[in-house]
Amino acid sequence: MTRWLPFPLLTATLLAVWLILNESVSPGAVILGGVLSIAAVRMLMPLEPPEGRFRRPLAALMLTLVVLGDIVRSNNAVARIILRPGTRNRTSGFVRIPLDLRAPYGLAALACIITATPGTIWVEYDSAGNTVLLHILDLVDERVWIETIKERYEQRLIEVFE
Repeated sequence: MTRWLPFPLLTATLLAVWLILNESVSPGAVILGGVLSIAAVRMLMPLEPPEGRFRRPLAALMLTLVVLGDIVRSNNAVARIILRPGTRNRTSGFVRIPLDLRAPYGLAALACIITATPGTIWVEYDSAGNTVLLHILDLVDERVWIETIKERYEQRLIEVFE
């Protein structure tokens, strides 16, 4: 049996975005936004999003704080690399990191975390070997990066999503 409104939170979010973009809460805007939101969510249903569970909100909050701190720290490090003339001889490179995380939403969150942190870019995910390839702006030691990703992010994401 298919529910009439399969993702009510997504529908409400789309409606809220519609109303914000239109800068109006008139009855016409609400009705049109509601119809479009419901239609958009129903059109997404054939994609069959993977089942996911969000567990341990406290762990998610701690992960958020860690990520925000790392983003600030990384911004400072990248700014120093760019602005100081003596630090231009840094070596950038690629690191392949083996993952234990398999939850699709956890992998998506990890991709967002890594890409949002200045100096790192998620390049490739190998689903067969469950590894991720990262480009690092200032690569000194590959082992440090592997441990950092696994301990700071992956373990917390496993707590939240698996």
